[in-house]
Amino acid sequence: MNAPFNKFTENDVTPEAIFNANRRQLLKRLGLGAAAISLPGMVQADVLSWFKGNDRPKAPSGKKLAFSQPEQYQAKLTLTPEDKVTGYNNFYEFGLDKADPAANAASLKTDPWKIEIGGEVARPMTLDMDDIAKRFTFEQRIYRMRCVEAWSMVVPWIGFELGKLLKAAEPTSNARYVAFQTVFAPDQMPGQKDRFIGGGLPYPYVEGLRLDEAMHPLTLLTTGVYGKALPPQNGAPIRLTVPWKYGFKGIKSIVKIMLVKDMPPTTWNLLAPGEYGFYANVNPHVDHPRWSQATERFIGSGGILDVNRQPTLLFNGYADRVASLYKGLDLRENF
Repeated sequence: MNAPFNKFTENDVTPEAIFNANRRQLLKRLGLGAAAISLPGMVQADVLSWFKGNDRPKAPSGKKLAFSQPEQYQAKLTLTPEDKVTGYNNFYEFGLDKADPAANAASLKTDPWKIEIGGEVARPMTLDMDDIAKRFTFEQRIYRMRCVEAWSMVVPWIGFELGKLLKAAEPTSNARYVAFQTVFAPDQMPGQKDRFIGGGLPYPYVEGLRLDEAMHPLTLLTTGVYGKALPPQNGAPIRLTVPWKYGFKGIKSIVKIMLVKDMPPTTWNLLAPGEYGFYANVNPHVDHPRWSQATERFIGSGGILDVNRQPTLLFNGYADRVASLYKGLDLRENF
C-alpha cells in the first residue's frame, strides 16, 4: 500500500531556532521587541493576541444548515460570541496573527470539495460535501474548546460523528490509527507558500488519532458553527473537533482520511516533539515547557484586555466520558 501522506524527513522540519526567530520578527513588527521576548512563558502565550487591535475584518457568513439539537449535547455553558469564534483563530496557512485567517481565508476555494477515505478499510471511498450531507444527519453540539496557548472558548459546532463515517468505510483488523491531511493549495493559502507567513511549519498540515479516539461519540467531523456552514477561517468545509484535546488536533479543511497500522506523523509533533505530543490531551497537571496549563483565559464577550482566567479541567471537562480510553497510560509521558 502506498504511504497515505508525504513522508517527512529531518530536513523538512523547521529548526527551533528558525521558528523562534520568526516569532521574534513578528513581535518586533508589533513593536514589542526584546521586552516581550523576555516576558514569562504564560504571558508569551497570550502576548501576540493582546496587541492586535480591534479592527478585525468582518468574517464571511456561511449558508444556514439544517441540524438537530440533541439535548445531551446542549451544555449549559456561556458561549463565546460568534464574531470571536470566527474572528479569533489559529490557522497558520493564512498567517500567524489571530485576525489573519478571517482577513485572508476568503481565497480558499471550498466548492467543489472532495474527501478521500482509504488505507486499511474494506470500502475506500471519495465523497463530496453533497454526499456527506445526504449520508449523515448534522447535529449541534456545544463543546468547550481549549487551545494549547492557554486560551479557551465554548463553541456551538455543527457536524456528525467521525465514527459513523469510519464504520461506513469498514476498517480492517490492521487499522489502529486514523491519519488526516488538510488541503495543499499554496496559491490559495499564503502560509503554505511563504515560510514566514506560515510559521515555518511543514505543509500540508497532518494530524492523527488512535482508532478508539476517532470512534468515540464525542469526536466530530464539523461542517458548521453558529447555525451556518463553516467559514473558511474556521476550517471550511469540514474539520475535526475533538473536545478533550488541545485545539491544534482539530485539523481544518480536510481532504484525506486514512486508516493506518502505525502511529501517523502530526505537524506540531514533527516540529517540536518535546512541546507537542501526539495525544495532546488537555491536562492541567502537565505544563507546556514555556507556560503553565493550570489555568486558561476564556474568550467571552468582554474586550481584548478583559481577561477572565479560570482553572483548566482535566480532559477539558470530559473526563467522565473519555478517561477510560487512557487507563494504564502514563499521561505525563504520553502527553
